[in-house]
Amino acid sequence: MKKITLLITLTIGTLYLSGCKQEKTTLPKVVSQQEMEKVYNEIKTPYKYGVVVQHPDTTKMVDSPTIFRKNDLWYMTYIVFDGQGYETWLSESKDLLHWKSKGKILSFTENTWDANQKAGYVSLVDIDWGGDYAVESYEDNYWMTYLGGNTAGYEAGTLKIGLASSLTLTEAEAWNTNNSPIMSPEDSDSRWFDNKTIYKSLVIRDTEKHTGHPFVMYYNAKGKEDDYESIAMAVSDDMQTWERFGEQPVITKGKGICGDAQIAKYNDLYIMFYFGAFWKPGAFERFACSYDLINWTDWNGEDLIAPSEGFDKTYAHKPWVIKWNGVVYHFYNAVGDQGRVIALATSKDLKKEP
Repeated sequence: MKKITLLITLTIGTLYLSGCKQEKTTLPKVVSQQEMEKVYNEIKTPYKYGVVVQHPDTTKMVDSPTIFRKNDLWYMTYIVFDGQGYETWLSESKDLLHWKSKGKILSFTENTWDANQKAGYVSLVDIDWGGDYAVESYEDNYWMTYLGGNTAGYEAGTLKIGLASSLTLTEAEAWNTNNSPIMSPEDSDSRWFDNKTIYKSLVIRDTEKHTGHPFVMYYNAKGKEDDYESIAMAVSDDMQTWERFGEQPVITKGKGICGDAQIAKYNDLYIMFYFGAFWKPGAFERFACSYDLINWTDWNGEDLIAPSEGFDKTYAHKPWVIKWNGVVYHFYNAVGDQGRVIALATSKDLKKEP
């Protein structure tokens, strides 16, 4: 009897321990300012390298970089506004400093819901800080969400989110677009903060499924009742069908703009790079941190990037930040005496490098 009792006890104990291993640890909702300070010191880029992408026709405006790497080369998608609306272009670089345009990948069309606006942002870029920055394919395709609309003008009309796909990532070939938007202010589940128009979107792979879903989208949007932009979340199981996540934005100031999120995974933290505008003067780069992709702690210190040079004296905003070979590269949209361009700041003074 003693042997049987001992065996049962050990078995129950083993099952209990096995069950404990499968339980998820409750993650803290707030990141301490001490941790935030460590992150700031890791990601800050005090040296402005200057303009790295500018359209040959300076009347055309360049915007919104997304950076990734494939076959030992760097690539940047970016958008160009020419007066009619947004189109999406592709550039290539060997060193992150010198970029050569390869051509358009999303162009104007006729008689479609997105005829005059196709501002694209590559999905599923590796988010590991200091990682390989490769783009994951899903179901044998590369994916891109895009700001779409049919009204001509600068971010005019009701903007929605479209989904594009391609078999190639590094060639200037037209991506395939769906016939209808995947998210719209007119959706039945639209929220108070996104029922007027939706702007930039970012889709990442959440390998830990913090939300219960493998794909997470961050997007900035504006509601009908309030003339300000906030950053919100949506989730998907298949990249095709999306639903809003939560009833409130994850980043908002109740005025001005919070927008253009980019996510990086740094140790056990997620960093959200984003820009702020008009809740204090000008436009500037900020960040927030999270343990679970859902609850975000905003940095309360100085801006990551703020206007200081002629080329970014009006606005310094819309980030894409990576760490490569020990150097942090912070790409951003600069507006100043050279028009609307893409500029770069770094953690090391690359101008002094041989």
